[in-house]
Amino acid sequence: MTTDPLLLMGEVDAATSRLLRTAASFDAADLAAASLLPGWTRGHVLAHVARNADGFVNLLTSARTGEALPMYASLEARTADIEAGSGRPPAAHLDDLRRTADLFAEAVAAMPAEAWAATVQARKGPWPAALLVWGRLREIEVHHLDLAADYRATDWSEAFAHRLLREAASHHGTGPTPPSMVLRLDGSEHEVVIGERVGAPVVAGPAPDLAAWLIGRADGVPLSVIPDGPLPTPPEWI
Repeated sequence: MTTDPLLLMGEVDAATSRLLRTAASFDAADLAAASLLPGWTRGHVLAHVARNADGFVNLLTSARTGEALPMYASLEARTADIEAGSGRPPAAHLDDLRRTADLFAEAVAAMPAEAWAATVQARKGPWPAALLVWGRLREIEVHHLDLAADYRATDWSEAFAHRLLREAASHHGTGPTPPSMVLRLDGSEHEVVIGERVGAPVVAGPAPDLAAWLIGRADGVPLSVIPDGPLPTPPEWI
């Protein structure tokens, strides 16, 4: 998948449209139902996606103007905003999602070419502005899965799944205690190695299933392990 933020906006728009269709199908009871994220309802997930768009607008504005704007005022404010928005009626969630998606698109369109070279202060540290559109796409696609509403990792594009898989593998591989495993993509000779290859189990399957399992969004049932045995336990993902 391309890293060009302007080319990626087409993917963001398509992913947003899919998310909005799912959100439009929810009534109040659906929104109050549990998501895949412990302690969060579907309403929490949708409120987070909207506030995440606001946060990315802050980062894009920071990159464009040079002003040191944080993604969120504070972690406490982020949590409070999500909690406050989680119990809203369905129409309010939809309006918020649409409005913030439009604001994100406008902020991307306002970026001059040189601003993409900036570094901004994301929630977990410095981040290249050029990756902000990818970050937004990742948030939409992964949290769509978290809604537990008939959207599956197999609905991701192959390009998105491959990029997410590589990103998650890199994250796990640079942790304090990287697990040792070899990820083998079905229909390909390509492998992704995490930790030490020697003696590491080989986990094989389609890229979307591997990626979803590696970020803790799937149980890995479609995957196979060589030699036979239990799947390794991936570390916590960002």
